[in-house]
Amino acid sequence: MSVRVRLAPSPTGNLHIGTARTAVFNWLFARNQGGKFILRIEDTDIERSRREYTQNILDGLQWLGLDWDEGPFFQSKRLELYAETIQTLLDKGLAYRCYCTSEELEQMREAQKAKNQAPRYDNRHRNLTPEQQAAFEAEGRQAVIRFKIDDEREIAWNDLVRGRVVWKGNDLGGDMVVARASGTSKIGQPLYNLAVVADDIDMGITHVIRGEDHIANTAKQILLYEAFEAKIPEFSHTPLILNQDGRKLSKRDGVTSISDFQQMGFTAPALANYMSLLGWTPPDSTQEIFSLSEAAQQFGFDRVNKAGAKFDWDKLDWLNSQYIHQMPVGELTDLLIPQWLEAGYEFDPKTDRPWLEQLTTLIGPSLTRLKDAIKEGKLFFSPTVEPDEDAQAQIQQEGALTVLQAIYDKVDFDQPLTTDGIKEVIKVVTKETKLKKGLIMRSLRAALTGAVHGPDLIESWILLHQKGVDRVRFENILNG
Repeated sequence: MSVRVRLAPSPTGNLHIGTARTAVFNWLFARNQGGKFILRIEDTDIERSRREYTQNILDGLQWLGLDWDEGPFFQSKRLELYAETIQTLLDKGLAYRCYCTSEELEQMREAQKAKNQAPRYDNRHRNLTPEQQAAFEAEGRQAVIRFKIDDEREIAWNDLVRGRVVWKGNDLGGDMVVARASGTSKIGQPLYNLAVVADDIDMGITHVIRGEDHIANTAKQILLYEAFEAKIPEFSHTPLILNQDGRKLSKRDGVTSISDFQQMGFTAPALANYMSLLGWTPPDSTQEIFSLSEAAQQFGFDRVNKAGAKFDWDKLDWLNSQYIHQMPVGELTDLLIPQWLEAGYEFDPKTDRPWLEQLTTLIGPSLTRLKDAIKEGKLFFSPTVEPDEDAQAQIQQEGALTVLQAIYDKVDFDQPLTTDGIKEVIKVVTKETKLKKGLIMRSLRAALTGAVHGPDLIESWILLHQKGVDRVRFENILNG
């Protein structure tokens, strides 16, 4: 059997971390099995679907490196298929038109609530006569299409993550609406459970991999597969992503869309790596850093957890820092340039490229997120710098201005600076002033960078000198 899996997001919002993690698991399984990963956009919700959300989903998947083999297919262009499948159910007597009004359904729910019963449709229009249907239509009522569910039926499947799962028909809420009323079509507008089954049958999907919140849908969909006399795919229901309180991760927890993670400065390989670990453990449980291709070689549902996966920001930050620190300078510079441009720093990405790569080499080891480069790089792009409280205190130390003046007097600011040249100046000033080298270095850093901590001081000075801002900073301090 050739494995065929699919990701079927709805373009009613940006690509969510939960959907992206589902995409990762689908992609890993397809690549592990030498199968096909298919992308389908479920855009039949006309009122909420947006083109910009579709583009966000496509961009997010591509950014993460989740290439698809077929698609994207759009449900909005497959309405004829759904109309045919709905008509098939009607012709077989497996579905019917229900004319209940919203007021009648609400009264039904209130009556059930008063009796402490679970809300469900009572199937009251399952056996309408042609005369009763005609009477309802004469009133101007529009019908939904309901699929008949046998309350006595037991629905079971062997879930690749959860083992044997069993549902009873009477737990599914009564006969299921598969198409809502539509003034332009007697068949109506297809709903999720009908459309997804029709698509999966048509596309030959062999494995359905999705979150555990779809388990109830699976029971309903198996009944539809049987109604169409189609082969039922294998199901894998993956654990939900939880916040630190153990609840499903939501917008209330802050960032949840992939584009937001991108804006925050996470790299695509690190985020993809982290998502693969949200619910799956590699055979070597100590291995935490790997590419998607490396994960695909080891992926299997026998190591996917049933329990929810807690989202750990510290773990993601650590992973991201590892990827940044191991990244070639040129590649990392390409990622940092947009950050600096967005911050409004002035430079020419082409002519300043060698200098930018030197800056990347200097600050790269201190970065956790790409966004950190804005703060870490700020002092190198600005002609002046405002010393922070600790730096001001350092400059006020006894002897600080003396050593700064001595260094200033010995440097030819019109000539290139070298590491050896700077070391020689510091050596001479230390000898002449008879002050401790620690005082000299701390004072020099405070004057040049406006802080008492930071990246390598000598390399920082060289970069500042190449931009011609070191003279200005010395003079600002010395002239008070």
